[in-house]
Amino acid sequence: MAYAELHCLTNFSFLRGASHPEELVARAVELGYAALAVTDECSVAGAVRAHVAAREHGFKLIVGSEFRLEDGLRCVLLATDRTGYGQLCRLITRARRAAEKGSYRLTRDDFAARADSEQRIADSERAETLVQPVSSLSAIRYPLSASNLLALWLPAAQPDPTEAAWLERHFPGRLWIAVELLTTGQDRRRLASLQQLGRELGLPLVAAGDVHMHVRGRRALQDVLAATRLGVPVEQAGYALFPNGERHLRPLPRLRELYPPELLAATLDIAARCTFSLDELRYEYPREIVPEGETPASWLRRLTADGERRRWPDGTPSAVRALIDHELELIADLNYEAYFLTVHDIVSYARSRGILCQGRGSAANSAVCFCLGITEVDPARMSLLFERFISRERNEPPDIDVDFEHERREEVIQYLYAKYGRHRAALAATVICYRPRSALRDVARAMGLDTLQVAALARSMQWWDGSRIAEERVRDVGLDPANPVLSRVLTLARALLGFPRHLSQHVGGFVIARGLLEELVPVENAAMPDRTVIQWDKDDLDALGLLKVDVLGLGMLTAIRRAFDLVERHRGTRWTLATVPAEDPLVYDMIGHADTVGVFQIESRAQMAMLPRLKPRTYYDLVIEVAIIRPGPIQGDMVHPYLRRRGGLEPVSYPSAEVEGVLKRTLGVPIFQEQVMQLAIVAAGFTPGEADALRRAMAAWKRKGGLGHFEERLIRGMRERGYEEQFARQIFQQILGFGEYGFPESHAASFALLVYVSAWLKRHEPAAFAAALINSQPMGFYAPSQLVQDARRHGVEVRPVDARVSDWDCTLERRDDGELALRLGLRLARGFPDVAAQRLVDARANGPFTDVQDLAIRARLERRDLGCLAAAGALEGLAGNRHRASWNVAGVEAPLPLLPEPRVAEGIPLLRAPREGEDIVADYAHTGLTLRRHPVALLRPRLDERGIVPAARLRELRHGAAVRTAGIVITRQRPGSAQGVTFVTLEDETGSVNLIVWRDVAERQRRALVGARLLGVAGELQIEGEVVHVIAHRLVDLSRWLGSLSAPSRDFH
Repeated sequence: MAYAELHCLTNFSFLRGASHPEELVARAVELGYAALAVTDECSVAGAVRAHVAAREHGFKLIVGSEFRLEDGLRCVLLATDRTGYGQLCRLITRARRAAEKGSYRLTRDDFAARADSEQRIADSERAETLVQPVSSLSAIRYPLSASNLLALWLPAAQPDPTEAAWLERHFPGRLWIAVELLTTGQDRRRLASLQQLGRELGLPLVAAGDVHMHVRGRRALQDVLAATRLGVPVEQAGYALFPNGERHLRPLPRLRELYPPELLAATLDIAARCTFSLDELRYEYPREIVPEGETPASWLRRLTADGERRRWPDGTPSAVRALIDHELELIADLNYEAYFLTVHDIVSYARSRGILCQGRGSAANSAVCFCLGITEVDPARMSLLFERFISRERNEPPDIDVDFEHERREEVIQYLYAKYGRHRAALAATVICYRPRSALRDVARAMGLDTLQVAALARSMQWWDGSRIAEERVRDVGLDPANPVLSRVLTLARALLGFPRHLSQHVGGFVIARGLLEELVPVENAAMPDRTVIQWDKDDLDALGLLKVDVLGLGMLTAIRRAFDLVERHRGTRWTLATVPAEDPLVYDMIGHADTVGVFQIESRAQMAMLPRLKPRTYYDLVIEVAIIRPGPIQGDMVHPYLRRRGGLEPVSYPSAEVEGVLKRTLGVPIFQEQVMQLAIVAAGFTPGEADALRRAMAAWKRKGGLGHFEERLIRGMRERGYEEQFARQIFQQILGFGEYGFPESHAASFALLVYVSAWLKRHEPAAFAAALINSQPMGFYAPSQLVQDARRHGVEVRPVDARVSDWDCTLERRDDGELALRLGLRLARGFPDVAAQRLVDARANGPFTDVQDLAIRARLERRDLGCLAAAGALEGLAGNRHRASWNVAGVEAPLPLLPEPRVAEGIPLLRAPREGEDIVADYAHTGLTLRRHPVALLRPRLDERGIVPAARLRELRHGAAVRTAGIVITRQRPGSAQGVTFVTLEDETGSVNLIVWRDVAERQRRALVGARLLGVAGELQIEGEVVHVIAHRLVDLSRWLGSLSAPSRDFH
């Protein structure tokens, strides 16, 4: 007798299920099940992953969900067909939208078995969701149909027949009593009781397993999840834990021992009635983007033609004209016009509001998108493979990412909600999974460790440890991993890694539907007000071929727009991304010297080390620079061959003219994903669609393999076309490198434009650029302190925060010599609210402040606000110094009805001025930077005594010299592609020092590396041209010399 499991929870029933969807499907196939129903609680979040796994195995998957109503009634609902699936999704949406994020609320009033309800549902949803804010958590009341759903009643230990009667009214002829026999010692009695109840109610029975895990061995982890959900240790969870490990997928012989044959047969009958597959889902594009009298194809062609005339007023180049025709033909063949029109509509709205934006991706950087204004990258400057994102063989929509100013992206998001309605638009989800620190924390709490031990375990995992939970890290914090309890904690924490913890919102992936989105996928409330999210993430959408428009926030676009505004205000010139003068030699000179602090994408230590070697001189050089310092080219050993060829140290050769056409622009070395695809096409005979399949396999092979047949196909195809096998295998090894992370040329092209524009601003408008970067924080590698120091090194006068003249943002002031100075803004005064700053600026417009009391009264500032200004040094112009400012703040009197401007005459207190060190510590504590001497300058005599060399003197020493140096730690970076190497940047009063810390040194001296604010290092100096590094041999934590000075570093993976 075969069997179909109809009640199974995955780990997307957060803190309940103890197995991944893929594990459950694989186990069901292994056991010979006929089908498996994934029935996560009020969710289909795990259904797509289960569906993909089932499709690979040729196995039947049923989509359903488990519900618990407010009155305690529990049931499982299964979708029989596409209509039933839509009904299930709408029910889940109703329940989720009626509650806070992460929970749901469902009552009997939410059901109504009325055949004519569908139209009223649509009408009421359209009427209500357009006016109801998404943050409202009250349930939207409309009748729900369940006519195409099957129901399994999950009776309590003491069944309530009225529950069955109510369910029978709403699921007539479609209701079964689920019999779940779990070896509790009461199975026979339970079976007999439910059989008697079924006879009395006239309801059939069916076997089910209440499955929470794929194998019994997950029982301990399931207990931990339950205890975490309840917020108590396992030992206190009591009867809330399952009494045994029977809630797993059990072998068929065991099921035959437990259940009568007719109950097992009933599972097959139900499975046969459930014919729905997620493959049936079809996406329909919105209609609003096409005006009356036009079709999507005609409207796209008209807009493209308009853009052509605007881009090339003197006539379109013939090559570009042919490219546009090719792209439009391909778009028409695949009916993707509406997708491009949707993105065009979003970009047009942003530009109409003055919001800077830029598209990226091969589809975004196409000639059509250049005409539509989606990108500013001229296709004449690039050689992009349009089939990278669009091909006839690839049956799914393209993917266009559009970056917007990060501070104004919300305007674009709310435009989409307003245009399409909340019933048709929502953000994609992001699955937040357990990482080492969170896994250790939750497992340790569940296992009853005390608060100090839990904190120590969590602290033992650092940002660079990735997904590894190493025993040596536990020893570092004074705990013994061999201890039986700790050993079990570590084992369970490792098992928990990668488990989904909750759904969050995607950074900007919008799903827009023509009809009700909640009939495609359930929608729920996000944590942020005015946001809703669907229950699927980007990978789920890709797997099902559903449209996602990426509306992303990019801090550099905000900074560039702010810089453009400042330049226009003070120079009278309005620049745009398209009008900034191209190919400026002075800009490339600056870039070639790695003078790129604050410049988009090329400000990291790795990029700065590459720039003097690469010495970019053209826009396309920047495209290569952006892409080459990535895991793909590094792992594929492409960086050094390219540099050798660029430097003339290695000949550039090509095995054929076809390969030369693909690789000539990168000197015979494949650096971009698109080149790998083109090589497969021209050298191995792949179709564009097959090449795209190769790209997908490249992205996934690290996780699940699957490149074997591509290797054979590639090598065979290249051999048949006359290429040597050694060359073919070399290309394949480089393809494996892209499996780590290969940066597409299309993305690099978009980013390179922003690299150039930001570098141009830094070179020609350094004050405006620095002000814009600080006003756009947090972003980039460097904090305001480093940005200010860099600006001063470039001759920019930086003036302090001053309540008499500062605005909220940093501004520019005209100096006596006509140059621009940078005035720091009130935003840098920590704790000072922007609303108070606005009142201050408004009051100052009516006349200068005479003293602190005058400021307090006219700006209506509370004593706390004044204290923030005093601590930040912003009142020194009114009071003298920090001590006097604090004294004046303490003496401020609040206005009274009879004394609206109270003043008390008092003598000037004999307060000493702060010492230089005290002022510097206060500067860092309350503004994050100082305009006084660098803190290390005060320590220089002590450092000189120990032979510690300042950063600026390192260049004067010989290559290979043993050196000692020290500085404040400003960045730590440990890329995944660096094989455990950590890159650290130190800063002193003369500049910065780049350290390379090998894995063994980092492991031995981890505490100093991770915890030091002021780090001393002894090591070996490496000098190659303009690139200077120190290879660290010994690290010393000198933080105690800084006293209480706070200078946190920015750490990156």
